[in-house]
Amino acid sequence: MARIRALLRRLKLNRLPQRAWPLALPALLLLGAFLFVPLANVFRYATWSWSGFAPPESVGLDNLGRMTRDTELLRSLRSTLFFGLMFLPAFLLLSRFIAIAIEGTRLERPLKALLFMPSLITAAGAAIAWYLLYNPDYGFVVELTGVALPWTSYAWAGLLYVALFTLWQFTGYGVLVVSAALKGIPSDIKEAARVDGATEGQIRRYIVGPLLRPAMRFLVVIGTVFAIQSYNAVYLLTRGSPFGSTRVIGYYLYETAFRRFELGYAAALTLLMLLITLVVAVAQLQLFRTR
Repeated sequence: MARIRALLRRLKLNRLPQRAWPLALPALLLLGAFLFVPLANVFRYATWSWSGFAPPESVGLDNLGRMTRDTELLRSLRSTLFFGLMFLPAFLLLSRFIAIAIEGTRLERPLKALLFMPSLITAAGAAIAWYLLYNPDYGFVVELTGVALPWTSYAWAGLLYVALFTLWQFTGYGVLVVSAALKGIPSDIKEAARVDGATEGQIRRYIVGPLLRPAMRFLVVIGTVFAIQSYNAVYLLTRGSPFGSTRVIGYYLYETAFRRFELGYAAALTLLMLLITLVVAVAQLQLFRTR
């Protein structure tokens, strides 16, 4: 009980008035029903050998040991890493550059709306459009320009194709986050710097840049989660091809569960994805806090 009270004090939950707990109870019950109960079931399934049809068989920690010997899992982790290295730096740079470039212009709001629009389109419809536009054999863009990205033939091109699609989907979100941070910078600071003789480049480097760091930290964490949990684009565009180069860990989990019907091992892979996401996010936040 002493530890629970200490945790409540640390989270400042002990300061809530007594009448607040009954008001929070429905939300806590929903949180438990839709978050903690399914998560507990995932832990339970991870100790089973189960196809979803036959009765489950308890195997203890064998699924965890299997992951250490799974070469396909290692390959999917490597593909996820390469995908993240392609997507995350471009996501951060484009979000910051576009937000600063359109800040204060007459077209700022229309451009933000256009950039955010891809995230409102269903992933399936967007994937069909991209397939018809950029197919290297008969795509409209290829027929129009004569330039084709051979994403059906080369491993690097397939991964780049998925990264470009993901960038198209989420860059608008990053621009909105950076733009909101720009709106929060007091204009008095910029005006004082101009009075002191600072150029616009110096203002962006020494004033705007440091004040944007919290927003960029947030985008680093969110972008990392996007990269680790990338599944929709791979499923809709490439199905892991060519040569398994785009079989990221999310798609490998799908294949394990719904093609090979190894639901117990898929649950163990889910826990691995959760662990990787938490470790990377906490490490990034700790690094930023130290800096």
